[in-house]
Amino acid sequence: DVIAGITVGIVALPLALGFAITTGAPASAGLSTAIIAGFLAALFGGSHFQVSGPTGAMTVVLVPIVATYGLGALPALGATAGLIIIALAIFRFGRFIDQVPLPVMEGFTLGIALIIALQQIPLIFQIPKAPGTHTVSVAAGTFRAALNQNIHWISIFLALGTLILKRSWPRIKKLLRITTHIPASAVAVFVLSSFSYILDLDVTRIGELPRTLEFNFSFSWPEIPLAKFVYAAFVIAMLGAIESLLSARVADGMAHQEIDHEQPKHQPNKELFGQGLATIASVFSGGLPATGAIARTSVNVHAGARTRLAAMVHAIFLLLVVLIFAPVVSIIPTSVLAGVLLGTSLRIANPRSVKEALQTTGSQRLVYGATALAVLFIDLIWGVIIGLTIVFVSKQIQHQRKQNQ
Repeated sequence: DVIAGITVGIVALPLALGFAITTGAPASAGLSTAIIAGFLAALFGGSHFQVSGPTGAMTVVLVPIVATYGLGALPALGATAGLIIIALAIFRFGRFIDQVPLPVMEGFTLGIALIIALQQIPLIFQIPKAPGTHTVSVAAGTFRAALNQNIHWISIFLALGTLILKRSWPRIKKLLRITTHIPASAVAVFVLSSFSYILDLDVTRIGELPRTLEFNFSFSWPEIPLAKFVYAAFVIAMLGAIESLLSARVADGMAHQEIDHEQPKHQPNKELFGQGLATIASVFSGGLPATGAIARTSVNVHAGARTRLAAMVHAIFLLLVVLIFAPVVSIIPTSVLAGVLLGTSLRIANPRSVKEALQTTGSQRLVYGATALAVLFIDLIWGVIIGLTIVFVSKQIQHQRKQNQ
């Protein structure tokens, strides 16, 4: 558990920093989320393997909120969303959310992966984001702006170099006959950050990080119309619930394959309670709303985790990073973090995974594609609603056909 927790912590560090910066928050907000939410969700949640923290899916929701209402809106929205998630647990809605059909979840994940990739354009080109709140239009506007000015080739080189090294590391490791497990993202961040620091390259870096965690239980109510506030909090809550239970479900499947003896499956309602509590604590510590993280959870299982202690060790490891190694972390270029997140999105949306998801029935392919496109061009919640609607209509048509026969 300790070894697995440290391994996950090494993987989580650049992701936590990158997702916070992508959101528009300081890098320290990502670390606070991973530490506070990661520890509490593991302690009070219903999964033995779940690792929680800032995620790409939550970033997709938070970017337009921060762009419209500012970071000051997150404490109130996060606390409200956390209470909604706890209410879902109390009224035992976990088992219903946990039964969302697989094609919907796969399309949901693909749409998120595409959005994560588009969100990295400002960091790759080292320019401000274009105005707007919709990911696709903002990405297109940012890309046009980048082409109309002097292109910052150094940041592009660092981002692509990070991506290439991250994806090539398994082959390099085999060639060098390295048997110790060293996460690819950690190697890529270390090598490219060291390269940029030694050569004193002109790039945007993370900058100084606070070496303490502070809790603030007072916040001012944001100036948001009530209907929009309720909708935003509901979207954050539903995303937190859906992604966390999906991640816990995936973890159960991986643990069944990885571990010889039978492991107890996650308890959906207990997991929701832990996630709701973790999100509330996170936003009061200067962090972001949190969810279960599929990528980090899978690393946790593959690294040999057996109990929830591994996820708690991951949070403690990140706390030590904040307390001891903050000056080292501060020199990491933001374009390197963009390369790490590009690698994360490509791992989810790689051609092989998409091809496997499409090798099924016509109705399931329709659900998969429609959900992904709706997530990309509308938003996450509408993506799930549209996917579930198509599933329902397809079942009704099949049932009618059987009756006619």
